[in-house]
Amino acid sequence: MKRRLALGALLACACLGAQAHRFHAGITDIAFNPNTGSIEVVHTYMAHDIEALLANLYQRQFDLSDPQDEAVLRKYIDRQFYLLGADNARLPLRWVGVTTNVDNVVIYQEVEKTPLAAAVRLRDDVLIDFLPDQVNTVNVNRAGAVATLSFDRNKKEQQLP
Repeated sequence: MKRRLALGALLACACLGAQAHRFHAGITDIAFNPNTGSIEVVHTYMAHDIEALLANLYQRQFDLSDPQDEAVLRKYIDRQFYLLGADNARLPLRWVGVTTNVDNVVIYQEVEKTPLAAAVRLRDDVLIDFLPDQVNTVNVNRAGAVATLSFDRNKKEQQLP
């Protein structure tokens, strides 16, 4: 009996340790593609975080290979992430697509026929509205020079470097 109790306590402590090291992060890469003349945006999020968000918002499971379920994710991303021009208007981010695997959800967007210099501010609130410890890292690549911005609950909009 003592052995079972000790084993149970050990397992409980191991679970607490695993829970304490869990983190929530997203990475976005923004760059200008000279071949297309467009700003390209690639987001990578943890699949379990996106699944939990959508399930929480709509009380059902999602299959992002289904075009209707992908449209729900697109609507959310469009609301939470955008680039602003010098006039403070949103640049027209076009949804290119999404790929998923067990670990990640990768989202592709672009601002067609627009130089990166046209984007002066960025709003990134993806998953931050849902997960209190979410941190999104955005890498802005300007002709090989990469600048990094971090977004969290206290910093959701920033000037682009």
